[in-house]
Amino acid sequence: MSPLPTTKPKLAIFGAASCGGCDIAIVNIHEHILEVAAVFDIVLWPTVTDGKYSDIEAMADGEITVSLINGSMRTDETVHLARLLRRKSQFLVAFGSCASEGCIPGLANLSSREQILDTVYSTDSTENPDRVRPRWQVGIPEGVLDLPEFEPMLRTLDQVVDVDYTIPGCPPESDQIWAVLQALVAALDGTGPLPPRGSILGAGDSTVCDECERKRDVKRINKFVRITSQASFDPEICLLEQGLPCNGPATRNGCGAKCPAAGAPCIGCYGPAEGAADFGARLMSAYASVIQADKPEAIDAALNGIVDPAGQFYRFSLAHSLLRGSRAAWKTDGEH
Repeated sequence: MSPLPTTKPKLAIFGAASCGGCDIAIVNIHEHILEVAAVFDIVLWPTVTDGKYSDIEAMADGEITVSLINGSMRTDETVHLARLLRRKSQFLVAFGSCASEGCIPGLANLSSREQILDTVYSTDSTENPDRVRPRWQVGIPEGVLDLPEFEPMLRTLDQVVDVDYTIPGCPPESDQIWAVLQALVAALDGTGPLPPRGSILGAGDSTVCDECERKRDVKRINKFVRITSQASFDPEICLLEQGLPCNGPATRNGCGAKCPAAGAPCIGCYGPAEGAADFGARLMSAYASVIQADKPEAIDAALNGIVDPAGQFYRFSLAHSLLRGSRAAWKTDGEH
């Protein structure tokens, strides 16, 4: 490795509304994590180190070389940290599906904030006879305590701040993460080019289908089926052409088509393929192209095999789609 500058570049890693899988994926680069620690001064990584937000606030603008933000924007705290890290960072990276597409948490945009809180605090699984709800400010003897406020709609990182690069995946593949970090290090020490701003890193520019080794013969189907509905599927033939709803035709490649190779349909975690304005619309078009039906009742019968259309077409991308959410979510419950 070429000699690095005397002052190490600073790296921040922050997780917003997410499951923590992206942090685990970083750790899963194994011994390379030691090289990351040798190259970068890690100034913030709440999952791993005891960093303080006040330390970041005290830094000069642009002092952090690169920040990786995973997770979506669900509370005013995550929005505040995203804006703070944007100001303090030279490069800001949307890391993983939650940051770039909204991912599973983004499906909450099918409901209003009031409906979500009712589900959490008032359904049969919760004992809450006084109908207690979260409060964003609480009076305590020392004064008023401000707590993170649950925002009316979940947003992706680029809907809150400008993003320089995106690394897709749920989570991103560990080998792809290491390749991206190597590229950034090379750019920082002058031994490699800096990727153009706006680039999708750690992924391809085609679809999962182009990586998938299953055979396709343009077979048309008359119904969709669930993977649990039959004992087995042909291990060599395209899963979509066997009636399994596979999201490969609309999904960006770069994952190695691991799910189809293991006999499971692609679920779309790498986000929309290059040139797709809306993941769900692209996928609907792909499904329509294989349905062998020309009468309304036959089309309905085929589509009945897709038991969760919203989850199938927008599982990872609802918050970043042209829809963004349901009518209920667009309403602000009269609170803002």
